[in-house]
Amino acid sequence: MIEAAMIWNEPNNKSHWDPELDPDWSRFATMAILAADAIGRENPAITKVLGGISPIDAGFMSRMKEFGVLDHVDAVAVHGFPLDWNLWQIHEWPHKLGEIATVADIPVWVSEVGVSTFGAEEVQVWGLRRTAELLLGLAPRVQWYSLYDLPRSWEATTRHREAEGSSYYRHFYMGLLREDGTPKPALEEFVRHTPQMGLVQWFHYEDHRLDDAVAWMERLGVTHLRTGLSWADSFRPNALDWFDRQMEALADFNVTVTFCFTPEHRGLQSHHTSPPQIPEEFAEFCAAMIRRYAPAIGDNMATTQRVSAAW
Repeated sequence: MIEAAMIWNEPNNKSHWDPELDPDWSRFATMAILAADAIGRENPAITKVLGGISPIDAGFMSRMKEFGVLDHVDAVAVHGFPLDWNLWQIHEWPHKLGEIATVADIPVWVSEVGVSTFGAEEVQVWGLRRTAELLLGLAPRVQWYSLYDLPRSWEATTRHREAEGSSYYRHFYMGLLREDGTPKPALEEFVRHTPQMGLVQWFHYEDHRLDDAVAWMERLGVTHLRTGLSWADSFRPNALDWFDRQMEALADFNVTVTFCFTPEHRGLQSHHTSPPQIPEEFAEFCAAMIRRYAPAIGDNMATTQRVSAAW
């Protein structure tokens, strides 16, 4: 079931939101407020989470507070990869959470944390163990990124490729499972921390790994999963058939569903990181997905669900 809706992904990272089109994040703030309110109208029980920020930046969170975004969500989230990309050390995790908590005054989730096996698989084992020691019990949600390595034939969703240099290739080695589905040594360590530690797994449109992923997560004792439903994908042929299949397969997990990615024809520019031309359209997409997959149940309607099959 869907327990939480996350509004966008890494809005302060140019791989997911174009800072040249929205240099002060005012467009993002407007869109986030509209989306949060639309989700809340459909189902007030759904936890509304501001998209996980990367880098972890108290200044960005202060800006969101100034725009009033934090008044419309129930939690905020952060993403951290200190052994791969961040310019801080892994033992600084409690301090980084504290910086955001001081600004936000609402729960701070760690909705993505991970360690690549780009250099050595043993590094991931140690990093996972140390992450668990530092974060479990400190943050209400800790979700490990990710179950699978990214297939090498795919392209990582990043606009930093040239700047990252060889670190770009770390994107392809973040999984507990290799691309061919065989387990890495860290998988055994991960099992020691479920169900308290959750997982992040993005499923691409008509992703061939969906059924195997569900089987693995059940075997590992995962109860909390973060994934996404792409606004851009909603314009593909038979998109709802794929969304239905994905959400049905994940029905036994407590799912945080992330809504993000602008359809190219609906952005200020033709790119998934662009602010939308009409922010209400993103809010309508969020509302439609909640209405379809997490409909509210009225106080006197214990067995009646409001499901829209026409969207």
